[in-house]
Amino acid sequence: MSLDAPHLAGNVDATGLKVGIIVSRFNTEITEALLDGAVRALKEHGSLDEDLMIIHVPGAFEIGTIAAKMANSGRFDAIVCLGCVIRGDTAHFDYVCQGAMDAIGVVAQRGDIGVGNGVLTLDTVEQARARIGGAHGHKGEEAALTAIEVARQLQYIEQKLEE
Repeated sequence: MSLDAPHLAGNVDATGLKVGIIVSRFNTEITEALLDGAVRALKEHGSLDEDLMIIHVPGAFEIGTIAAKMANSGRFDAIVCLGCVIRGDTAHFDYVCQGAMDAIGVVAQRGDIGVGNGVLTLDTVEQARARIGGAHGHKGEEAALTAIEVARQLQYIEQKLEE
């Protein structure tokens, strides 16, 4: 794991949790690697195929729409958002990144569902490759396990509030 990876010290047992995974089709080489890592990590921590719903969307900007729909359904314990936006020659990068992050943040701020943000915002493809198993770890795995840890923390809080 890279030095910039989150330290997951909590409960990352995904057993029985319903997890929605939203993955952008833009920059597919990177996003499919993020997806592979996320699914692998979830299964290594107890997820079954039937516990996972994977939805592909055109780009990072659309991730928030599907994350909100999943959260509003009440059928998911955690949501994993995966995408890759690489800076180009125009301001489009800034608007897409800001819109995607804002929308994902709104879902996370609800406080009732674990959210893992694995949307990469980078300057180069090389930087992206370093984050799918290279020098900077695997951001798909990290996003998935972060979502599980947050979901378990939310369950813990609910349990304590009911005592």
